[in-house]
Parts: sequence; structure tokens; C-alpha cells
Amino acid sequence: MQIMHLPEVDIHWREDGDPNGFAVVFANSLGTDLRLWDKIIDRLPHSGLRLIRFDKRGHGLSSCPPGPYTMEVLAKDTEHFLRLIDVNKCSFVGLSIGGMIGQMLAHRQPDLVRGLVLSNTGAKMGDAAMWRDRISRIRSGGLESIADAVMDRWFCEPFRETTECRGWRNMLTRTPADGYIGCCNAIADADLTGSTSELRLPTIGIGGSNDLASPPEVVRTTTALIPGSRYVEISDAGHLPCVEQPDVFAGHLKTFLKEDLHVGSI
Repeated sequence: MQIMHLPEVDIHWREDGDPNGFAVVFANSLGTDLRLWDKIIDRLPHSGLRLIRFDKRGHGLSSCPPGPYTMEVLAKDTEHFLRLIDVNKCSFVGLSIGGMIGQMLAHRQPDLVRGLVLSNTGAKMGDAAMWRDRISRIRSGGLESIADAVMDRWFCEPFRETTECRGWRNMLTRTPADGYIGCCNAIADADLTGSTSELRLPTIGIGGSNDLASPPEVVRTTTALIPGSRYVEISDAGHLPCVEQPDVFAGHLKTFLKEDLHVGSI
């Protein structure tokens, strides 16, 4: 277990692979921790790649500072953390809010982010009223009150019937409510359309055919904001295709690293 102490937050993180390899940084979705990427890490070559995962503030084993949070704060946390662990360039893989963090980080630090994987995310996700309603429900009934609806958005029906899905539901409901709400506020207030349109770096967007949280069209439209980007869609997957379809997801990631970023170890 590794904790990086920042001025405002303690960040829990993990590193796999080659400590001297090309850095690939993974950022989690709302209501998950760094275990979101377990199946992908297992499917990537560890030689030549430095595989870094972390829990954003208010999630997993990271600390939970008082909210509300902003996307800029989340991006600054990530930037500071990466500098402290000597990451000077990386490919950034972000899912949902993690993809929004990646978009802002790439805009703030173009020399740091050399490649961007935008999974199940958008430049803008939903509207503020939707997020305020979700916050209100959590404050009155806790995360348990939204858990079943979230599972419907995260996973296709066959996966929801598995015992594994119970673990993901538990992960969601055990997320600190204040951390979850803080990140809801960050998403509600964020519209990255303008800044993402200014990005000029290799980018791939990954959508899930059955994603009800960030529908494929949202991911496709966001990806298209970046010139030269490309979009792929994973069938029989909801909001977390890295969990439901890890072989396909890892395949797209390896192709991106090899063909778009020319990482020689893939």
C-alpha cells in the first residue's frame, strides 16, 4: 500500500510493471477505486510499461477532504501526484470522471500527457440539475438509495446477474458519501468543450454499446473534438467495459500504445 501525501489530500496509489518503462496512468470512474483496472493490468505487458493507478480524492483509500470539488482541483491533485512520483510524460487512460480529469490535465500540461484514452466519458456529462438531484438523493438516503440504478448504467443485464457484480455494488456503496458528492459537484460544474477542442495529441475514444451513463454518442462527439482522434465501440458493454470486456478493452489500448504512441514494448 502506497500513500502520497499532498498538501490537501493523501493519494492512495499502486504501481505495476517496469519502473523505468513508459508511464501509463489510469484514472477511475465515479464510485470506484483503482481495482477498476485489475483485469486490464493483467492483460498488458509489464516489460517496458510503468503502470500507475490511483484513487482520486474522496475515493478508495485516499483521504476525503471537505467538498465541493472542482474538475480543476482534481486535475491539480493528479498533476501534483504525478510530478512527485517522477512522471514527466505519460499516456493517460481515464474512464468517466477520470476521462474528464484527463482532458483537463492534458490541456493544463500538454508536455506531461502525450497520449489520451477517453473511455466512457464526455467533455460535458449530463446537466447540473441531474447531478443536483442525485446529490439530494444521496444526502437523504445514502449511496444505497441509488446503487441499483447505477448498476443498470454500469453493466449489461448478463453481468448484473453474476456474483462479481455484487462486489462492484459493494464498492459503490462503501465509497465515502462526501467524496462521491464532491465529485458529483465537479462533474455538474464542468464543461470542457472549449479546452478539449484545443487539444492536439494522439487520442482514442472508447465507448460501450450499452452505456447508459455516457452513451456512445457522447463519447464519439467528445473524441471528435480532437483532430486526428479515433473512436471505437465495444459491444455488449455498459459504462465499465474494462470490467465486462477486458480482452477487447486491453486490445484497443495495446494497439493505441503501439500504433499511435509508438511504444516499442507492446
